[in-house]
Amino acid sequence: MTIALWLLGYAALVGALAPALLARDGWTARAPRLGIWAWQALTSTVVVSAVLAGLALAVPAMPVVGSAAELLQACVMAVRAPYEAPGGGAAAAGGTLLAAAILARGGWCLAAGLFRARRERARHARVLAMVGSVRDDLGVTVLEDGRPAAYCLPGRGRRIVLTSAALTALEPHELNAVIAHERAHIRQRHHLVLACADALRRAFPFLPLFRHAAEETQRLVEMAADDEATARTGSLPLAGALVELAGAGAPASALAASGGHAADRVRRLLAPRQPLRRAVAWGWAVTVAVALALPVVLAAQPAVAATAMGSCPLPHFPLTPAEAAAL
Repeated sequence: MTIALWLLGYAALVGALAPALLARDGWTARAPRLGIWAWQALTSTVVVSAVLAGLALAVPAMPVVGSAAELLQACVMAVRAPYEAPGGGAAAAGGTLLAAAILARGGWCLAAGLFRARRERARHARVLAMVGSVRDDLGVTVLEDGRPAAYCLPGRGRRIVLTSAALTALEPHELNAVIAHERAHIRQRHHLVLACADALRRAFPFLPLFRHAAEETQRLVEMAADDEATARTGSLPLAGALVELAGAGAPASALAASGGHAADRVRRLLAPRQPLRRAVAWGWAVTVAVALALPVVLAAQPAVAATAMGSCPLPHFPLTPAEAAAL
């Protein structure tokens, strides 16, 4: 029971503190790719902690098959004792149900979201095949439309789409910046990142952490694509392109250059660059990695401790004559 309480308490603590930590000093905007990793890791550790808490409650009720040996029985009792909970079978059944429900709900929402997005992209691709024209020199598909817009359809059959109005409105250097931005979305597989964040938001809408994570991930993937594009073309062309494309629409399953807090992104592009110092970035990366690993360590600690005490000795393999002679 103690292990389950520790895990649930840890999940609640991370859920309460993560938004404040990641919003502190606006550091995620200075290192958006690290920020994306941090949001993904901290939301994942909440889910993992809750699942492991349920499994910890179920451990005492797990049957042991073929454990006639006294040594193995002592090992089983030593491992089970720290996981014992009031309620016996009822607590174990509740823990199993909790773990299964979290995994099933999260998995269903993720699979449904991926399937829905893939279906919408395939439908839009069929439309583009009929009414769009390919510009091989730019590597894009052009759609006749009076509204300037630029977006990409990631995944299988990925492509970048520009409207004819966007081609007219954008200067050549702005056009190159927009195309580089969309290629960055495809290369970094941002559609999968967004799908995971949105799946947790849909699966557990009553938890503010997952709502904040989905909103921030949407903003940060655009900034990450901005950074990769500006490394090739500079900041001013992309900022000018975002102004030209302001308010442009795009299919729900697409990633649009004008999406994700365009005004804030323009201000960020025009301001002097302030990347995180390497030591600070590594500090955040290590902190997030430790936070992700901690629930596994908490859940496994009793079993590891039982092994260390000798209740569950590791198998002994006798040395061969050659190995003994070498010693």
